[in-house]
Amino acid sequence: MDREKIAYHIREILKEIGENPDREGLIETPTRVARMYEEIFRGIGYTNAEIAEKYAKTFNEEEDLFDANGNYVIVKNIPIFSYCEHHMALMYNMKVSVIYRPTDKIIGLSKIARIATMVGQRLQLQERIGTDIAEIIQLATGSEDVGVIIDAEHSCMTARGIKKPGAKTRTTCFKGKFNSDPMARNEALLLLRK
Repeated sequence: MDREKIAYHIREILKEIGENPDREGLIETPTRVARMYEEIFRGIGYTNAEIAEKYAKTFNEEEDLFDANGNYVIVKNIPIFSYCEHHMALMYNMKVSVIYRPTDKIIGLSKIARIATMVGQRLQLQERIGTDIAEIIQLATGSEDVGVIIDAEHSCMTARGIKKPGAKTRTTCFKGKFNSDPMARNEALLLLRK
């Protein structure tokens, strides 16, 4: 990202909304926003395949430790945030829950949280966040059976437009057997809600 260019444009936006970018409280705002954008949008610089490769440290399962035929790995309520691509508005109070059925390897639990965070660091739609996380988990683990549920509030709904604070959006994404087998999907939903 070109910080200087972003700062220039933020300064111009401040002028256009009627602010004085030279007043004391705003003098450094364009530079601060540019640094913030670099941080909160760092996921834009990576494809799903690159994120999977970055966080694909897996562990081969030991037969005595883990039976992949009937067991799942579940990580619930991972807090992330993102920005809506339609209004660049904050999606907040976002909780991501992931379930997958390991095949021959398992991924470190912190890697699931890192994947969710990195995917959130893009201009996004909540629906795409779930599909991106599921795809990356599939690539990183080799498992086809992945489910993602996301609950979030959107400031484009709560602070502007219809202005309905507290309205939450829930999205789901199921891959593999969680998508094709209703019993597997129901089991995943039950486990993710507990």
